[in-house]
Amino acid sequence: MRLNWKPFVLSLVVLLILFPFVYLVFLSLASEWRFPDVWPSYIGFKNWVTVFNSEAGLLKSFFSSLVISLSVAVFSTTSGFLISKAVFYHPKKRVLTLLAYFPYILAPVVFAACLSFFFLKMGLFGNMTGVVVAQFIIAFPYALLFFSSFWNEKVKSYEDLVATLGGNKWQTYTKVLLPLAKGLILICFFQTFLISWFEYGLTSIIGIGKVQTLTIKVFLFIKEANYFYGALSCCLLIFPPVVLLYFNKRYVFKKFV
Repeated sequence: MRLNWKPFVLSLVVLLILFPFVYLVFLSLASEWRFPDVWPSYIGFKNWVTVFNSEAGLLKSFFSSLVISLSVAVFSTTSGFLISKAVFYHPKKRVLTLLAYFPYILAPVVFAACLSFFFLKMGLFGNMTGVVVAQFIIAFPYALLFFSSFWNEKVKSYEDLVATLGGNKWQTYTKVLLPLAKGLILICFFQTFLISWFEYGLTSIIGIGKVQTLTIKVFLFIKEANYFYGALSCCLLIFPPVVLLYFNKRYVFKKFV
């Protein structure tokens, strides 16, 4: 009798994927877990209660990260869509597209160090506005490159057809371009949100510790060897990406299948 290993292998793969997330939740509920104990002396919601009492500042960091990431995602997606059209019609579009890769040549920390002088002169050092601008500089080129594949001769023919029928630019965008690019716009919004959400290097340099996003908090707790708060921060950190993943699969992915 031949054994069917497929269900076993599939279950093992699912278990390996879920284990880190389950362990993070477990660690966020634990405290006072010292060697050589095989089980923590306390498991409960004490750490979570502390967070909701704002003693650790995690809720503030969570909402700060949310505001920053949403701002970066909205601005970069909108400007990336509009400017990618101008780049497509530009006679030197290859050169301009190549320049969009420049921010990714350097490591984020090195790139932030190069920008720090200009941000200091403009008063954008150590505040949320500066962090949004710095992350926008990274997210915008991604959006520009992402939308570069959308513009082609077929889309241009649709624009010409609208113009021939007497439509204006507003009607071209609202009736033709935006409906055509709706799925790509949502995906780009999700991607740029995640770029901003998990950004550490730029935020740590430009924010100089005053702007403490959730990612900064995670590294801070790990440096302090506070693994329980670090796990709790990671739980909060992965919550928005999981929500975005659900919406991406529910409303976007089905459109392309």
